[in-house]
Amino acid sequence: MSAEMANEIKLISGRSHPQLSEKIAKRLGIEVARTISLNYSNQETSFTVGESVRDEDVFIVQSTATGDVNEGLMELLIMISACRTASPNFPYARQDKKDKSRAPISARLVANMLTTAGANRMPSASAPDFYSNVNRQPRYRNCGPPRFSGFFSVPVDNLYAEPSFLRYIRENFNPEDCVIVSPDAGGAKRATSIADHLNTAFALIHKERPRPNVVGRMVLVGNVEDKVAILVDDMADTCGTLVKAAAVLKENGAKSVLALVTHGILSGSAIETLNGSVLSALVVTNTVPLGDKVDRCPKLRVIDISPTIAEAIRRTHNGIY
Repeated sequence: MSAEMANEIKLISGRSHPQLSEKIAKRLGIEVARTISLNYSNQETSFTVGESVRDEDVFIVQSTATGDVNEGLMELLIMISACRTASPNFPYARQDKKDKSRAPISARLVANMLTTAGANRMPSASAPDFYSNVNRQPRYRNCGPPRFSGFFSVPVDNLYAEPSFLRYIRENFNPEDCVIVSPDAGGAKRATSIADHLNTAFALIHKERPRPNVVGRMVLVGNVEDKVAILVDDMADTCGTLVKAAAVLKENGAKSVLALVTHGILSGSAIETLNGSVLSALVVTNTVPLGDKVDRCPKLRVIDISPTIAEAIRRTHNGIY
């Protein structure tokens, strides 16, 4: 990147994931902008930009999928407002429809808050269904909207994890020995897209949820006998679904089972659950800060997603979509 271009881009990091911000800045050949962000004694968030952003293209990196989600969201809103008056991991994305009476559509509320704060474009590597499109188009283009993109009055760009997953599988396995498995019906398009690219088999697990984050009975649809079963999902939170799905696959004759997941939230006792499971590996991107979880879980593998985000920033800045 030229020195002239570097002066036109400002990359601002929230406190949630500074390591990812540094990787993106290094890829772009720039420095992370100087900022001051803190909480007062009453936990009120304060944010100050330490350098001019006038007439600059400002890109904010903030993960809101782990730790205190609401604090991360509030900091993001304040950062946007500070930049507008002096693209995130989308929170509440799972609440994108009214699935029961008297329930809110929280994703729409968050979309309204982000655009009201001043965000005018949403490049995001987040949310269920961002990876469910099967369009064979360049990964950085807006390849069909995620379900909640209609809540935004600004452009929403999808950043796909699929190319990184495909590369990982080809580098570590013979696709002919693999079967791609969706842990639920909602992820079938995501999994079939990967299976089609690899020209390999596909299977599906049907599950019943008696209540949120609790998985009931699971039934396998497809054949995984003597195959490397690769579960593909958008996020791993408590890991209950992945661990139960892996057990079902082993019971049905799978040679080994691993999981490829975009966001490794890994909350609660997820690490202990993974360590005690039949999964041989859980592969996640670094969209969410993992802290000491990699050291605590020898099955955890991390794919660096910063080149994809950096390229999205570069193309947005240059008007190439």
